[in-house]
Amino acid sequence: MARGYASAHESRQAKLVLEDGSEYAGWAFGKARSQAGEVVFTTGMTGYPQSLTDPSFRGQILVSTYPLVGNYGVPAAPKTAAPFFDEHGLPLHFESAQVQVSGFAVAELCKEPSHFASGASLSVWLEKNNVPGIWGIDTRSLTKRLRERGVMQGKILVEGCREVTLDSGIVSHPVAEVSPAEIRIYRPRGTENERLLKIVLVDCGAKANIYRCLLRRNVEITAVPWNYDLSGLDYDGLFLSNGPGDPKACGKTIASVRRAFQTGKPIFGICLGNQIMALAAGADTYKLPYGHRGQNQPCIEREPGTRSSGSRCYITSQNHGYAVRSETLPKGWEPWFINANDGTIEGIRSTLGPFRAVQFHPEGCPGPQDTEFLIDRFIEEAQTAAQTAF
Repeated sequence: MARGYASAHESRQAKLVLEDGSEYAGWAFGKARSQAGEVVFTTGMTGYPQSLTDPSFRGQILVSTYPLVGNYGVPAAPKTAAPFFDEHGLPLHFESAQVQVSGFAVAELCKEPSHFASGASLSVWLEKNNVPGIWGIDTRSLTKRLRERGVMQGKILVEGCREVTLDSGIVSHPVAEVSPAEIRIYRPRGTENERLLKIVLVDCGAKANIYRCLLRRNVEITAVPWNYDLSGLDYDGLFLSNGPGDPKACGKTIASVRRAFQTGKPIFGICLGNQIMALAAGADTYKLPYGHRGQNQPCIEREPGTRSSGSRCYITSQNHGYAVRSETLPKGWEPWFINANDGTIEGIRSTLGPFRAVQFHPEGCPGPQDTEFLIDRFIEEAQTAAQTAF
């Protein structure tokens, strides 16, 4: 096996134990440690480096439904398995600078990846990030159980490692863990003397590709923590990011967005941002049995002012466990997108102002990015608002 790709722990026995008592025996990879977390599954066929570094997966044990994982390795620096960064300090190939999951479960692990950009195997990369994995289990059976019972607490137990309890994996406020601690400002290179459109990004655990998408549109980003008071900021548009956990735990964000409605400035939300916008408007949210996670979720756009579905269906990237209750949307708000599989709300919009949000990821990385035009619409609305202000 090539140097830098082998892990010493791939022959250790391990098992995944769920809170209902079911067990799945397999082999360990990554870091040799036991770890607990909420067990969820994703239906994405590719993009495991992006999924595993997505802050929305914070504290969860991720199960891949795709049978073979690790075949193209990880695009990280050789030997150190560290991420590459761009001129803004954003990780080039990941959605954050660290692995966010508590564990990873796959059916078959490719131990010898083959890809020109690979700098480490999946196992070595997880070991460097202190995250355990388990392979050789029946992920099809596991996924069916999660679909029937819903998401459950679970734990990966590695042979010879310290025992952990199920509740040790519960994260009380995951957004607070992944949100930045202070304000950060980003500008495209070479625009130091230009007046750019000012976008405030409420970073509740934003994927790095949200930053990339905005910077490509030649805007200035002021990224603020999840609980920041927006009332003193000057901006042309407000962007609400994705993030992990229950949106109702973000009370300060909800209150701040409610005040932002009064300014009439454009607001656009993604994923958790969709739920926060709904709560700020007065609607309610609830936890889905097993969530929507993958790059293949079909969403139908509704015609404005109607409850009937339109003719456009988009394939979207998603990662969330909560949804908006359609019947609780107040006057002046309506569903925008609907999930074609289960009828849940995938987006909301307001007739009271330029306030829109989607549950899916228009900036989805590695894809699909069929709905990235929604970010363009938001930028156009912010430009119009900025010109009106002058």
